[in-house]
Amino acid sequence: MSKRLKIGIVVLGLALLPMGCMVGPKYSRPEEQKAERYQNTEIPIDTAKSVVNLKWFDVFDDDVLEGLINKGIENNYDLKIAMARLERARAELGYSKADLLPSFSYGGTINANKDAFIPSNVGVNMNWELDFWGKVRHENKALNAELLATDEARKVILTGIISNIAVSYFQLRDLDNQLDITKKTLIARQESFNIINERFIKGYTSEVDKVQIEQQVAIAEAGIPRIERQITFLENVISVLIGQVPGPIERGKSNNDQRITVDIPLSLPSKLLENRPDIREAELRYMAANERIGVAQAMRYPSFNIAAMAGFANSELSDLFLNSSYLQNASAGVVGPIFNFGKNKRRVEIFRQEAEQSKLFYQKAYLIAVSEVEQSLKDVKTYKEEWQARNKQVMAARKNLELSNARYYNGYVSYLEVLDVQRNLYEAELELSRLTQQQLSATVDLYRALGGGWN
Repeated sequence: MSKRLKIGIVVLGLALLPMGCMVGPKYSRPEEQKAERYQNTEIPIDTAKSVVNLKWFDVFDDDVLEGLINKGIENNYDLKIAMARLERARAELGYSKADLLPSFSYGGTINANKDAFIPSNVGVNMNWELDFWGKVRHENKALNAELLATDEARKVILTGIISNIAVSYFQLRDLDNQLDITKKTLIARQESFNIINERFIKGYTSEVDKVQIEQQVAIAEAGIPRIERQITFLENVISVLIGQVPGPIERGKSNNDQRITVDIPLSLPSKLLENRPDIREAELRYMAANERIGVAQAMRYPSFNIAAMAGFANSELSDLFLNSSYLQNASAGVVGPIFNFGKNKRRVEIFRQEAEQSKLFYQKAYLIAVSEVEQSLKDVKTYKEEWQARNKQVMAARKNLELSNARYYNGYVSYLEVLDVQRNLYEAELELSRLTQQQLSATVDLYRALGGGWN
């Protein structure tokens, strides 16, 4: 058997070494403190349905709001940044996969002096580090998990953009309503001032009544620029969310006319593990960290290399490409650590602790998700109950103002009583407006907490 054939057999044998000798831990999903049911609902849970299958555009009944959300999906810069991160993660995975294959290079040297130490030469080289212990495969699995986690992170950002646009829009429409209430209150108080001032001039009422109503007119006047300032702030917030230069935001339905068009289906708390992109992202990050333990362990073992070259070399440049100048060679090598004062062992421990942190973060993410659903369920229920009570208060306050005005103009009570009733009505109407917005926002928060199908 020729020497060249023996080298070829050795090279082939090394190349065909079993690729399944992967060191490192096997992945298993961590245990969670699973909740059997939600505490803050009496709604029966239908495990056949999932909010993840309910698309956001089926939830809202406002074309303007849907248009703003579509602009956000198309133009939001946070989402564009997330897409760039996703493409980078995809490129990193492709870059790492190439390490499983041999690398090829070429080179050449031309020397005019035939007595030079290195003769003129040209050739092709091949180098291949065999992934015997699974170092590259572990890294590829880690990068693949990170790629998927990055995509889940993109979904988290997408969820946040849509829900933030919806909540900010409801807050904006609430401020519009508060502005309308304040302007109507100002008109009513100015009319009262005109009447009381006329009565004061004629001597039918005291200056105290006149000063008190002047004060209430000023309070209503001061409320208008404050609300207008808040409106501009929210318009700027929405403009940034939809990726456009700050400016006026188009309005659609008022909050009083808004309707959540569907009942949001509840699933078992364990379904959050499938629905919530942030939980899936946390698990994938843990999977990646677990794989890198294997990378660190593989670095403690020797690595195997195969090298080959073919080309021409000759001290005479004119004879470089003659058959007699042709040469080729193949080789195999091994290199490994001997003693590094515990660095290799500590490297494994570092990655093991990083994986432990990722696991704990995943378990915490699940608890946070369940608590957010519990809070959202409670918010939806209690805001509805609070709104109903506050609406009764507004109805009663309006009737009370009507009666108090009549009592005052007939001389039965002082104007102080009327002012007190006016203040109560104004505050109750503003609070009712806020509760209307909070009901809508709570429903959006519930949909988001359940891992709604924003995609």
